[in-house]
Amino acid sequence: MYTINVDKECGCFRRSGFENNASFQSNDDALIKANEMVKHMNDKFCGKHGFSFVEDGNTFQISMTAPLATSGCCGGGHCS
Repeated sequence: MYTINVDKECGCFRRSGFENNASFQSNDDALIKANEMVKHMNDKFCGKHGFSFVEDGNTFQISMTAPLATSGCCGGGHCS
């Protein structure tokens, strides 16, 4: 059995309909679903943080990463 675990459920995750600790019969099915989840979470969630995953034995651990969006600055040098 292979499991996808989300270590911190943010509000966007709780509203998403995704299941934490979802189980799969095959490694490939779990890997495909973990990739889909992380892509969706990074593309469609609010952008206050990013997501990535690592495979640890039979578990795919999805974790929050550094914020995707910063203070609204585009980096053009004119915001400061």
